[in-house]
Amino acid sequence: MAGRIVLLLIASVFILGPVLWTLSTSLRPPAESFQLPPSFLPLHPDFSSYDQVFKQLNIMLLVLNSALVTGLIAVGQMFTAALAGYAFANLKFRGRGALFSIVLATMMVPAQVTIVPVFMLIRGIGLSDTLLALILPAIPTAFGTFLMRQYFLGLPADLGEAAAIDGASPWRTFRSVYAPLAMPGMAIVGILAFNYHWNEFFRPLILTISEQNFTLPLGLVSLQGNLGTGSISVVLAGVILSMIPALVVFMFGQRALRDGLTAGTGK
Repeated sequence: MAGRIVLLLIASVFILGPVLWTLSTSLRPPAESFQLPPSFLPLHPDFSSYDQVFKQLNIMLLVLNSALVTGLIAVGQMFTAALAGYAFANLKFRGRGALFSIVLATMMVPAQVTIVPVFMLIRGIGLSDTLLALILPAIPTAFGTFLMRQYFLGLPADLGEAAAIDGASPWRTFRSVYAPLAMPGMAIVGILAFNYHWNEFFRPLILTISEQNFTLPLGLVSLQGNLGTGSISVVLAGVILSMIPALVVFMFGQRALRDGLTAGTGK
């Protein structure tokens, strides 16, 4: 027991240490940020860096853009992953195994490889430099499809057979029987999608140009100043502010996330 506690404490230090150091540095004057030897706690806590973030950035617009993009992506992935996972788990059709293998294979392709064709498609349909350019390509999710397929495979098949005997269509069976039971799995897909796309930098950098369409990670880059001459305290204050929405989502969704991850472990 003591060994486990020590291991957990060491893991906590490695996980929370960078976050606490970021918070501490955001409360220091810039000159104190590079003091040697460094002090973990700010000698004179200063909240002016947070005020500078609001003065240098239209933070509300950036948060609104990020919330809109990540929220719609999360909802879209929950819906499409549930539909695809149910089809691969419960419906029998020709080529199901091969098609599922192709879906899984797309997980091996990095975003940097597909960004050029995605950009060409987005430009071809007239969505360049829009928030839809960030939302639509991100809604299909191979990982979410795999996760939901495994989740549906763990649900009793007798429920679907009973619904079919009563005359329910596959869509009605999914909507009325399986979808309510799969809510914990869908919550996992939504929370993971929100966390990933809230912090996403690469695709918004390529697919958006106008500042009014920037998401929060892109906006924070401007705090660095020309050639990195900005205040490190202001930059890290912006980082702390950007972490708050994701932390709130996790706090409200951690029960669903825990239930989804532990579903079936008691069987």
